[in-house]
Amino acid sequence: MNTIDNMSVNAIRVLSADAIQKANSGHPGLPLGAAPMAYELWAKHMKHNPANPDWADRDRFILSGGHGSMLLYSLLHLFGYGNLTKEDLAQFRQLDSLTPGHPEYRHTVGIEATTGPLGAGMGMAVGMAAAEAHLAAVFNKEGYPVVDHYTYALGGDGCMMEGISSEAFSLAGTLGLSKLIVLYDSNQISIEGSTDIAFTENVQKRMEAFGFQTITVEDGTDLDAIGRAIEEAKADKTRPSFITVKTQIGYGCPAKQGKASAHGEPLGVDNVTALKENLNWPSQEPFFVPQEVYDNFASIARENAKAEDAWNKMFAEYCMKFPEMKELWDKHYDESYVDELFASEEYWAHEDKAEATRSVSGKLINKIKEVMPGLVGGSADLAPSTKTYMNGKGDFSKDSYEGCNFHFGVREIAMTAIGNGIMLHGGLRAFVSTFFVFSDYVKPMARLSSIMGVPLTFVLTHDSIGVGEDGPTHEPIEQLAMFRAMPNFTVFRPCDYTETAAAWMYAVKSQRTPTALVLSRQNLLQIPGSSRDALKGGYVIADSAKAVPDAIIMASGSEVSLAVEAKEVLSKEGIDVRVVSMPSMDEFEKQSEEYKESVLPKTVRKRVAVEALSEFGWGRYVGLDGAYVGMTTFGASAPAAKLFEKFGFTVENVVATVKSIM
Repeated sequence: MNTIDNMSVNAIRVLSADAIQKANSGHPGLPLGAAPMAYELWAKHMKHNPANPDWADRDRFILSGGHGSMLLYSLLHLFGYGNLTKEDLAQFRQLDSLTPGHPEYRHTVGIEATTGPLGAGMGMAVGMAAAEAHLAAVFNKEGYPVVDHYTYALGGDGCMMEGISSEAFSLAGTLGLSKLIVLYDSNQISIEGSTDIAFTENVQKRMEAFGFQTITVEDGTDLDAIGRAIEEAKADKTRPSFITVKTQIGYGCPAKQGKASAHGEPLGVDNVTALKENLNWPSQEPFFVPQEVYDNFASIARENAKAEDAWNKMFAEYCMKFPEMKELWDKHYDESYVDELFASEEYWAHEDKAEATRSVSGKLINKIKEVMPGLVGGSADLAPSTKTYMNGKGDFSKDSYEGCNFHFGVREIAMTAIGNGIMLHGGLRAFVSTFFVFSDYVKPMARLSSIMGVPLTFVLTHDSIGVGEDGPTHEPIEQLAMFRAMPNFTVFRPCDYTETAAAWMYAVKSQRTPTALVLSRQNLLQIPGSSRDALKGGYVIADSAKAVPDAIIMASGSEVSLAVEAKEVLSKEGIDVRVVSMPSMDEFEKQSEEYKESVLPKTVRKRVAVEALSEFGWGRYVGLDGAYVGMTTFGASAPAAKLFEKFGFTVENVVATVKSIM
């Protein structure tokens, strides 16, 4: 290791230790131990340009061990990303700073993904590598590799313990994603002590079984060995690569090196002093970095800018030579043209027959894919049931990366992380799918979608006790309330074709909010009052004859038609009610107070909510004088019609419930 490389590695260590100490909070162990591999990668192997962090053909880097965020902030500062200053580093973990406790996408320039839940970054990295493989297959021409970059993920023992990493890597190996390179910071320490207490398998053999090339670097401070390993990984054109780099947590701090106490607490003032002395750092001044170190990083950045200049020249020639590909590229990266589809009558046209909303959704997906070449997606081994297969678009596989249909296997949590990664990469619009009850497996990564503002679409079918014979293990109850409770996440539970079309329109046009379409297994009637007002989240689908109704019945999905039937019975008995369809509480809450009052006037306090799921969440609309027809148990195994009758989802019970509050 030459002097400037050594000083550059130690600059990452010192800045990280100083920031964590000033905050009196953070995780110094990973930055101190992983600084050499991070520097070697960023300085000598990774294609990136700090002057243009959004360059389409840059290599992607994901810090899956997000607790080690100061490693990433130190790199971004030293390379000059977004003018991230020393003052920003000194505000680590403070309110409104650019250096929060874990890396946050869109918050700090240069952060490719929000990470923190261990293993999540591994799944998102697989998604990014899949996106690169697909776009390369679609766009590259001989002599014009306009899509040609790597995805790197760095994580530790915790990432490898989490099940999501095994799910994601199993699929990555199956798909042969050779542009995926994983750096495993193997220090054999977790919060509770040695990993031997809970984690003793041979990780390399596990990764080899998944189909990865496995490489080991015995000394995590040996830059040359790390560099050779990265180049060896790049040389394998058929398999993703897994590089085990054996490190010492808290390296360089005599009192903490190799100890669990280095993981998640500041080193302490005296230990920071000892660290700098041990590293022969030229100053004890907090956040001090010699000018020659900054000059080294600036020189590397200037060289990296030349790589983008060369790519820009190549891409300009590509666009001139292949104008049809330029047009296709623009459609992948600018989706505004899809508005023409949504403005057409063809999109909204449908037959007046009963149809499951999952089937309606399948038809709509196949309409959208005809005009949206960047639409990709699939399910967790359930496409025939969730109706998410795009006809004529091919299957994404090791032998056919241009395919648009993804087969995720029975891997719901990894599927969602991969979907996030595809969206984060750019150039594609992704959807993922499973049965609604299994959204419990989806939820942690859907939460990351919301935090990052990634508009991933979730197609979640078999939405209620209407699942029937499979019984309570497969009948969602509390899941709808769970997703409705999540900030920056929009849920639609449509009642028929028109509402499902509105939901898909919303999902495709969304720029910063993920959307879930919660769809029925069973056939639903087309409702005459159904309209594009579903985009407002809630609207009057069948009104009272009176200006002020005697009562209001609110429902979503399959229960809307039940509410409309109950209205007709009540009308004959002299009770004039309004029926409100509420496909999306999230969108309804965004409407003006005037609009919400026009739909649910405060003067009408007699209200009934009808939904074959948990009652939780309806209270804001039902009020103190209202009532519910909902689920308070986990359902049962029987034909759907029997279950709806057993649990009170009948016209007779809805009518009786309305009468009970009159």
